[in-house]
Amino acid sequence: MTVTLLTGAIAALLDTTIVAVALDGLRRELGAAVTVIQWVTTAYVLAMAAVIPLVGWSAARFGVRAMWLTSLGLFLLGSVLCGAAWSAGSLIAFRALQGLGGGMILPLTQLAMARAAGPDRLGRAMGVVGLVGQLAPVSGPLLGGLLIDGPGWRWIFFVNVPIVLASTAMALRWFPSDGERSDRPLDRVGLALLPAAVVALLYALSGLDGGSGASIQADTVTGAAVGGVLLAAFILHSARRGGASLIDLRLFADHSFRGSALMMFVLGVTTWGPMFLLPLYYQRVRGLSAFDAGLVLAPQSVGLALAFLLAGRYADRLPPRPLVLAGMAVAVAGTVPFAFAGADTGTTLLGAALLVRGIGFGVGSLPVAVALYKTLRPADIPGATSAGNVIQRVGAGTGTALMAVVLQASGFAPALTWMLALTAVGLAAAVFLPGRTRSRSAPLDEPSATHAARP
Repeated sequence: MTVTLLTGAIAALLDTTIVAVALDGLRRELGAAVTVIQWVTTAYVLAMAAVIPLVGWSAARFGVRAMWLTSLGLFLLGSVLCGAAWSAGSLIAFRALQGLGGGMILPLTQLAMARAAGPDRLGRAMGVVGLVGQLAPVSGPLLGGLLIDGPGWRWIFFVNVPIVLASTAMALRWFPSDGERSDRPLDRVGLALLPAAVVALLYALSGLDGGSGASIQADTVTGAAVGGVLLAAFILHSARRGGASLIDLRLFADHSFRGSALMMFVLGVTTWGPMFLLPLYYQRVRGLSAFDAGLVLAPQSVGLALAFLLAGRYADRLPPRPLVLAGMAVAVAGTVPFAFAGADTGTTLLGAALLVRGIGFGVGSLPVAVALYKTLRPADIPGATSAGNVIQRVGAGTGTALMAVVLQASGFAPALTWMLALTAVGLAAAVFLPGRTRSRSAPLDEPSATHAARP
């Protein structure tokens, strides 16, 4: 089952990193502005965020195996349509469809692995998943560069087809059947409110592109106001429904989950924003081809893979706060050279900095994934998976939109300074994580002390 899950996950991860190095080429080919072409990424992550809350409910209702096959089918359809897109608008729309499938693939992988590993082996399981998953970020930019410089941008989407078909065949053969199903009703009101709120708020953020005029200002203010009202309505609605809501807000009463959720948002901002910015920097400022840009970005993924390999065993034994503080401090150090990079700064130095940055993010992010589940009872794992992934994808969309706005308004030098500042925010946010290891007060089939006290 592990190989089947990881094959499907690699398809979703590979697509993300391939598209990152293709954005400059897409901008030229489709004649779109930076703030428009960033929606190729933002639409994808917003669709992921919209569908992720369905994962816990649908997996309990229809079974993990059925939803895994459904997610692969949606991702395959979206990939084919993206490859056939004829304009920036059509590509953005098809990317949203692709994101609906990709949004389910990754949390379903996480959910299945977390259930199989149990709380005492989460670090090692997530470390293996993270290590194998880094094959996609390492190979994605290189493969994307080859495809962009060779047969063209359409093949960055068509390349998903054989991977998804292979994962589907393996799932039909080896994915185990599910046990007892749940008949918990779907929170349709919450499903309508939360994605609409996120889209409105990110639309408002993307409107801050340095332009002028009453219409732009009015659109931005309106988007922010509508998004704020919808978000407040979602919170009130979810508080009333309790455990039957799209996202169970009672999970945030758990200190470990709350700190991890905050950190997941920050990590989404600080990883996806630079993922949008750096390929453009290397291609437009440094004059590299898409393949060469992918090559110089590879050290960051190598650093992540090394960190996952080394840190997995310690994430089970040590409290998350010191590990994340240490990791994010290293990530900040690895980001400093970019904030002060000039025309004479060598790519070798920046490549070494990316390696250090990747190691830091690997050490800093793995304990967060473990701490999200560590003190929860098994019944809460699907809801926690949905909530954590939604929060991280919203952070990803925020980071991408923010980098696009800064880049459009001020250029690359301020955007790279923002990259350093956002990484430093990640270091500061680590203080909200638990500073000591909490032992489970009940066996796996019993509620933890934290949740036993919940109404």
